[in-house]
Amino acid sequence: MDLSLFDVDAPGDLVPITGTDPLRGPWRHSAFVPWPLPDEPPGLSPSTYLAVGNARAALAALDSTAQQLPNPRLLRRPTLQTEAQSTSALEGTYAPLADVLTADQERPQSVDLREVLNYVSMADRAFRAVEEGQSLTVGLLGELQQVLVHGTRSEGLATGGLRSSQVVIGRRVEALPEDLPVVAARFVPPPAGLDLQARVQDLLDWMSAGRPGVIDPVVAAALAHYQFEALHPFSDGNGRVGRLLIVVHLLKLGVLAEPTLTVSPWFESRRAEYYDHLFGVSTRGDWDAFVRFFADGLETSARRTREQMLALVAVQARLKETVRASSLRADTAHALVDYAVANTAFTVRAVERDLRLSYARANGLVGQLVELGVLAPLAASNTYRRRFYAPAVLRVLVGGRDG
Repeated sequence: MDLSLFDVDAPGDLVPITGTDPLRGPWRHSAFVPWPLPDEPPGLSPSTYLAVGNARAALAALDSTAQQLPNPRLLRRPTLQTEAQSTSALEGTYAPLADVLTADQERPQSVDLREVLNYVSMADRAFRAVEEGQSLTVGLLGELQQVLVHGTRSEGLATGGLRSSQVVIGRRVEALPEDLPVVAARFVPPPAGLDLQARVQDLLDWMSAGRPGVIDPVVAAALAHYQFEALHPFSDGNGRVGRLLIVVHLLKLGVLAEPTLTVSPWFESRRAEYYDHLFGVSTRGDWDAFVRFFADGLETSARRTREQMLALVAVQARLKETVRASSLRADTAHALVDYAVANTAFTVRAVERDLRLSYARANGLVGQLVELGVLAPLAASNTYRRRFYAPAVLRVLVGGRDG
């Protein structure tokens, strides 16, 4: 890490760290330890406060739309799957969105796909904690990280607990091939230990405090997100856990009532700029540029999530109209349409279980909707676990237009 980049406005301290390289012996360097977040907002420019206001308006429109829907929970899983794909891609784990949406949760086709699907399970656990009124604790974060890395290459690396060793982030372009990792790194977060654990809990307590009327929720979410990424508490999964905490934080602050917001597609498309802004806060205290960037991201993400939500509701209505125009009259046919919106790929056994039908009735109903063109079998599914999906729903989720 280039220590000369950290100026007097850096919101933290450079602390000495030491180690031993197997070939070169002992070394000394420094890590950056961010100060606790303030009880008042940092100085922000008028243009940044305008961006914050626009983000609040977009989030309010998203939440209002969600609350007007008969059952906004139907849209939770497909939006979560979209978020999972993008947030994992930011960390170098890529799976095509269509594959994520149609994956077999119990038998994913690859380790990478398992890692993406784990994000959905982690988010489900986090949102359940919010709904149950659980406090944000280091233990809860560890549980979420454990879900995220289960069955992946990272399982076993201090799974479920804060990291026990020093880590480094990125690599400087100008670093020499022979440089030690801490020297070549772009950023070196705080050392592991009790102080790191205390700072993470301080952050979680700060997030829970809220400070209404003092710090705007969008500004608070930006500050908390930076702090989590700067602390980098886990051996793996920090980026994904940190971006999930954005939505959790907005839920805790009452800005969102339903966790439909997807933020990672916007950040993924601006990956280098995103990391540059985080680094700019650490090195020179440039909160203004980071908060403005963050607010722009929330505004665009909220607008796009709302557009996709409305598109899914429109598809749902058209598919139900197709059913009404047919000879089918059972309410279960409409329930299956809802199920196909909420679950982008499923088996007959899943329909039997979740809609509480007999297998024969579930199988017959799926077959009838296939004949109507509402559902279709997935070409890749095998005979024994044949899976189905609604093509119109999938087209909306992967960004296409449904006519």
